[in-house]
Amino acid sequence: MHELSVCLSLLQQVETIARERNAVKVTAITLNIGPLSGVEPELLKNAYPLAAAGTVAEYAELIMNIADIVVRCSQCDSETTATPNKLLCGTCGDFRTQLVSGDEMTLMRVELDASGG
Repeated sequence: MHELSVCLSLLQQVETIARERNAVKVTAITLNIGPLSGVEPELLKNAYPLAAAGTVAEYAELIMNIADIVVRCSQCDSETTATPNKLLCGTCGDFRTQLVSGDEMTLMRVELDASGG
C-alpha cells in the first residue's frame, strides 16, 4: 500500500521535529493534500495507526485538509481553481493551463506536548 510508505515518511519527519523540540508526544498532525497528489486521504487515514504504533505520534490526531487545484491560464494569465478531470481556466475557459497547486501533500502543522501530560 502506497499510503503506508507515505505515512512512514511523514512520521520520520514528525519524529525529527518532536525530538528537536524535546517533545514527549505529538497530539496532532495537520496535512494539506492536493487531489492530484496521488495520495488517497481515506487510505492514508487507515494506514496511519499502523505506521504510528510505538512512535511519539501514536495517539496524535491526523487532520487532513483537501487543497484546491489551481491553474494559471496561458491565454488570459488568470489563476483559478479547477477540477481534477477538467483543468480549464475558470475565467476564459481555455484548456491551455499550467498547474500551480493541487498535486502536493504538505505537512502544515505538528502539535507537540513537552510535558508528557
